[in-house]
Amino acid sequence: MYRVIIFALVLVVAGCNRPAADQPTAVSLPSQTLLKYARGFTVAYNGNIKTVTVLTPFQGASKGFTYLLVPTDEEVPTHAPDVKVIRTPLSSIVCTSTSHIPLLDYLGETDKLVGFPSTDYISSEKMRRRVDAGQVKDLGVDNSINLEQLVMLKPGMLMGYTQSSDYGQFKKMEDLGVPVVINAEYLEKHPLGRAEWIKFMALFFNQEKRADSVFQVIEKSYLDAKAVVDTVRTRPTVLSGVVYGDAWFLPGGQNYAARILNDAGCQYLWAADSSTGALKLSFEHVYEKAHDADFWIGVGSYNTLPSLRAADHRYAQFKPVTTHQVYTYDARKGARGGSEFLELGYLRPDLILRDLVRIAHPTLLPDHTLYFYAPLQ
Repeated sequence: MYRVIIFALVLVVAGCNRPAADQPTAVSLPSQTLLKYARGFTVAYNGNIKTVTVLTPFQGASKGFTYLLVPTDEEVPTHAPDVKVIRTPLSSIVCTSTSHIPLLDYLGETDKLVGFPSTDYISSEKMRRRVDAGQVKDLGVDNSINLEQLVMLKPGMLMGYTQSSDYGQFKKMEDLGVPVVINAEYLEKHPLGRAEWIKFMALFFNQEKRADSVFQVIEKSYLDAKAVVDTVRTRPTVLSGVVYGDAWFLPGGQNYAARILNDAGCQYLWAADSSTGALKLSFEHVYEKAHDADFWIGVGSYNTLPSLRAADHRYAQFKPVTTHQVYTYDARKGARGGSEFLELGYLRPDLILRDLVRIAHPTLLPDHTLYFYAPLQ
């Protein structure tokens, strides 16, 4: 799935050409999983059995989902009827969001993916090789997955996501014998909280130690970049978003994208807003507040200034358009046109942050080359 969210260690996932964190080979089960930023799930250990709870599976949820992860060679203990049992470690998985793909890549579990909706969206070169070799089944459109093909794959688990209480499609999958686990990473407010969901994926493969090592490298990269700008005195002003229909959509002041802009030493012009979602404003309101912004970062699917101007002639009135300070986050595309930003960005907020620091304060990270972002020409 695509979700719009507003890159570099010289480390590589084996067989993948994107920046990567260190990936130790140790996979022994730890006594606990420590979470520093993620607030959306908990895990408790009882011997080799793990109880995992997704606290808020969707915005406004009144209760969470609990999963009992039981090794394949152990007996399933007595549990409440609403607790779902997952046998571990998984030997196969179906994912439904491109943001799940890097989690598998970085854990060294790329070969476990057997199905995905609309495989053209996958950008990872390592995973694309599996897709092109016919090892990952295209299951159709995300909201209407081909259930017959899904059942034939017999995956150990389907990792899904939901933005509402509608569990109907997942219930059909479970009735057909496919275990479903909900991943709610998108609700995390801290960029590193989203990245820390690699520890969630790791639980199903007994890869906790590897996930912790990967996350530590990402965390250090993020915090090191943030520290570089913590004392800057001048913070350039930033506008984001574009017009859809009759309204301008842009991140709320407490949104994930606004947080990264702040950490990058930018003055996001709606930073004082208290909402965590998207704002829907009139063109006139945005123009009055932001026509003289220093940068316009995040312009949807537009990749050239002429195409931006052609979409709405009023865009030409904004200062960043005349000064060529408009940036897209979609500079990198997969072989079939998938957005690498929308796939990898959740796991690698450090790369997003470093790009933004390079844009806003070019002298602070002079050796960094933009990874996700590029100026519109």
